[in-house]
Amino acid sequence: MTQSSPRLVKRQTGDERSSPRSPAAASTFLDRYRNILIPIVALIVLVAYFGAQNPAFISTGSAQNILRQMAFLSVLALAGTFVILIGGIDLSVAANASLAGILIAKWIDSLGGPLAIVLVLLVGGFVGLVNGIVTTLLKVPSFLVTLGMMSILDGVSNTISKGGPVSFNSGLLNTLVNTSTIPGLPNGALIAIVLAVGLTALVFATSYGRHLYAVGGNERAARLSGVRVRAVKLSVFALAGVIAAVAGIILTGQASTGVPLGADPSLLNSIAAIVVGGTALSGGVGGPHRTMLGTLVIVILGSGMDITSVGPYTQLIVKGAVVIAAVAITIDRRRYGLIK
Repeated sequence: MTQSSPRLVKRQTGDERSSPRSPAAASTFLDRYRNILIPIVALIVLVAYFGAQNPAFISTGSAQNILRQMAFLSVLALAGTFVILIGGIDLSVAANASLAGILIAKWIDSLGGPLAIVLVLLVGGFVGLVNGIVTTLLKVPSFLVTLGMMSILDGVSNTISKGGPVSFNSGLLNTLVNTSTIPGLPNGALIAIVLAVGLTALVFATSYGRHLYAVGGNERAARLSGVRVRAVKLSVFALAGVIAAVAGIILTGQASTGVPLGADPSLLNSIAAIVVGGTALSGGVGGPHRTMLGTLVIVILGSGMDITSVGPYTQLIVKGAVVIAAVAITIDRRRYGLIK
């Protein structure tokens, strides 16, 4: 009996640890899935709160307005998501989108819609590739590279537009963005959803996606495992540029004019959407699906504050606090020897 008792104790202890009802298992579950559970809970709380404050918030018109806002912001946030996944950051995505919006407005009448769209996407990809080349080959931190690129692109946008809005006559963008192929769903939102599904499939169903997470999780280990880290980084920055250009095209279609620096004020909201959705700024965790969820949280938060008459300055305070809280929750502190 004395010999079998310790074995029995060990067996019981192991069962407690493996049981999903044990405190340890619950803690492990929450730690693993907190980045996805928190935005879901936040979404439910926000809808319930703003709906109670103003019943008009829960209506078809309000839902369509949210979808319109999501169309642009979600695509802009998707552009930044991939760079953050590999452990970098692209602060130029909004400026890249602004330039794309100006260029599509300039070119769509003279070159025709399809050719103008292709050229704008190529320009966006080229800008992203330049970011990647300077970051990867010259080993300059992506924060500084893209901060400088943001200023360059803002200057180019203002030069091309001469500091004023750029009008156009083509109705293609209105059809592409504002009409509804699926009743009740603006085409801009449909584009964002299709893009998000495609990008999610890319990161989860291909070796390229696995390489993204490997580079973001541990770049040195990824390189030792045979991942072409430099090529992955270059492609990610270029992809971010193309997606940012898509966001700029959507923005111009919604505004029916090219607006200098039109996307720039949305940079903070796009970063907020990424981190609120659960993509960690430390890299290697998250993805496009989470960014879509985070975008929904940010848009509902903004729309709810509008409908409940919260002042614009207070809204800035709230959104800034949300970004800080989201980063504090999602950042992997084990990745940093020292937090500066």
